[in-house]
Amino acid sequence: MTKSSSKSLTARNGSELAKVLGLKASAAYEWEVQADLLAKLREVVIKCKLTHEQVAKKAKTSRTRITSILNANLEHVSTDLLIRILGSLGYEVSVSVTKAKIVA
Repeated sequence: MTKSSSKSLTARNGSELAKVLGLKASAAYEWEVQADLLAKLREVVIKCKLTHEQVAKKAKTSRTRITSILNANLEHVSTDLLIRILGSLGYEVSVSVTKAKIVA
């Protein structure tokens, strides 16, 4: 029986995490967009003192799904869903496109 050793890796942002995991840079961008949308959603829920049930009714989804999302479980959550939830709470999401910085 051989003893295996594991190496600890650290990533400071989505781009570094994608690189460590061997994923495309586009995955990192999506994670960052979702993280920003989630942060705004949490901010709105707190600011407006909304319950998960109230958010769920406005967004026409289940309370358990909203709770899961607000707990940062985004595994099966699309960016589109986060945008629709924010929209149901009276917020608009705007997107800007800029030329990517080329990293050597």
